Amino acid sequence: MLVLSRKANESIKIDSNIEISILEIKKDSVKIAIKAPENIKILRSEIYNIIKEENKKSILKDKNNIHKIKNLSNYFSK
Repeated sequence: MLVLSRKANESIKIDSNIEISILEIKKDSVKIAIKAPENIKILRSEIYNIIKEENKKSILKDKNNIHKIKNLSNYFSK
């Protein structure tokens, strides 16, 4: 992990197409701006974690439904 120090109005370049700018520094928060191509997803980590958990729940539901569908075949004669 690379750790950098930046002041307000300074920025960081990642590759040639991503720029992270420090807009404002207050007592307990830092306001940043991220300029990146549209195909790069940028999410706050807490939102990303919520999405990840919901996806896990969805997969578990799908697995349960697959088992139910497989069990339905027992009701049909071959």
